[in-house]
Amino acid sequence: MKKTIKNNLALPLLSFIISIFPSYFALAFAAVMVPAETVTAPKKILAKDLVHYSTRDIKDDVFYFVLPDRFSNGDTSNDEGSNTKVISQGGFDPSNKMAFHGGDLPGLTAKLPYLENLGVTAIWLTPILRNQAVQGDITGYHGYWVLDFTEIDPHLGSNADLKSFIRQAHQKNIKVFFDIITNHTADVVKYKECHGEDGSGWSESGEACPYISLAEIAKGKTYTTIVPKKNQQLKTPAWLNDPKHYHNQGDSTFQGENSLNGDFFGLDDLNTESPEVVNGMIDIYQNIISEFKPDGFRIDTVKHVNIEFWQQFIPALEQHAKQQGIANFFMFGEVYSGDPKELSSFTTKGKLPSVLDFGLQSALYQTLIEQKGTNKLAELFAQDSLYKNANELLNFTGNHDMGRFAYLLNAKEKQFNEQETSARVALATAITFFARGVPVIYYGDEQGFVGDGGNHDSRQDMMPSKVASYNNDKLLLNHKTTADENFDQQHPLYQLFASFAQIFHQHPALRHGQQQTIYSSEQAGIFALSRSLADQQYLVVFNTSAHEKPLSLPLHTNYHLLHSSHQAPALLNSKVTHQALAGLSFAIYQQR
Repeated sequence: MKKTIKNNLALPLLSFIISIFPSYFALAFAAVMVPAETVTAPKKILAKDLVHYSTRDIKDDVFYFVLPDRFSNGDTSNDEGSNTKVISQGGFDPSNKMAFHGGDLPGLTAKLPYLENLGVTAIWLTPILRNQAVQGDITGYHGYWVLDFTEIDPHLGSNADLKSFIRQAHQKNIKVFFDIITNHTADVVKYKECHGEDGSGWSESGEACPYISLAEIAKGKTYTTIVPKKNQQLKTPAWLNDPKHYHNQGDSTFQGENSLNGDFFGLDDLNTESPEVVNGMIDIYQNIISEFKPDGFRIDTVKHVNIEFWQQFIPALEQHAKQQGIANFFMFGEVYSGDPKELSSFTTKGKLPSVLDFGLQSALYQTLIEQKGTNKLAELFAQDSLYKNANELLNFTGNHDMGRFAYLLNAKEKQFNEQETSARVALATAITFFARGVPVIYYGDEQGFVGDGGNHDSRQDMMPSKVASYNNDKLLLNHKTTADENFDQQHPLYQLFASFAQIFHQHPALRHGQQQTIYSSEQAGIFALSRSLADQQYLVVFNTSAHEKPLSLPLHTNYHLLHSSHQAPALLNSKVTHQALAGLSFAIYQQR
């Protein structure tokens, strides 16, 4: 049977396929090329072509997660931070992976066309409020050491710069999400028993403070809090300067009660059981919404805050956003757990609209790195009913804490060469786009960034870097290193992710459809799911094995090929035999 794929999105994938599987080129060429007479150049769908950002459903978004300090330096005058506030001054050293590198909001604003062409419709920024600039040998470039909840960190620009960025993103119909923190503030409150009489130490530098349990506190054991005189009015709003608003029980080991009450790597852990703290944090973020009008929040360290806090905080912010004219204000939490029971509890009992799907990330790790069976994906999706709406979960492959998926693939041992690593990154990303949930691209993945680990090692510069350990990296499918600027819109992964976004935007069922597992296995290989919406039904088939696998699926109707990453059967049903799907590939079919 002669095979013709009527897929206007196939051509952009050609360079990617050639670069990943040159030996398969002849086969792949036949699979993706469209005869000249059938090609009709489609209109490229950008954010501006979609429903207006103010009314657009979160399920219709493609997220881009970015650390502004590591993206683009649009204003060198702010590299050293504040000119007037010493605590937020300095720390700029582009050669040090733990220092500020100069990226800022003006730089990010200038790169909006780059993100627009990638198919991005929502940008999630790491925390951008004013931080303690330097502590020990690390800086607050990441944004998680907030001192002032009313202004932007001067290393990143000004409040006016943020408003300009949001305005210009909104002009392109792109949403903006802030990363916010309620669990802790910068490390200012010290304990004499750990940090000395002058409070000069801090936990991440080695002066750990063993956690004092509630039972021990009941028996009278406590730490003696100290705030050095020069630091007693560092935080804004002013109520944050009073030690009574913090647990002051020592460092968390992230287990048991200290996961809630302990200091997160020495950071001052807020007493979120206190009504004063609850109301204070609600007021802080209501003011943020009022001033900047973001489209939503990603909330940090959610499981380290008592769930009763979220039951008050979330509804209060949703109501306030509506009063500000932001009808679709959306929040999603970071609950660092792969267990759907724990994750989902924050969307039901905790009232969060959604969470980052660490469960899916874990399943991707198991199937594409550990090469376990695709039943791991089936087992995960079988628990989707636990969530308020699984289609609103945020899907991702890796992040700024655990590391990039490209790194994780070979972290324990060198398993895969560059071609297979790239193919597994591509397939993992395809699953985040075409399984239920909202896709999130971690900045730099589209340029083949790999990294040397999690945390600081996964936060490379998109602008030319001076960090030796970054620049030693071999980037995927890229002759450049991070010493070069990496905003190449012709990079195979950039083009591939952009093509995923095009498919995603064109087919509502792939965003809103009810998902059902059709086939899985206890071995690496085929995983098939259906997405159904009204009278539309799609079949998405992934092959997690490096080898071609037969397609014997329990189908009751005909499915015609809509898109494939490699050669795939043009027709699927229960009667057609001798069908197979290439290794590390996927195909999307539509019932007609």
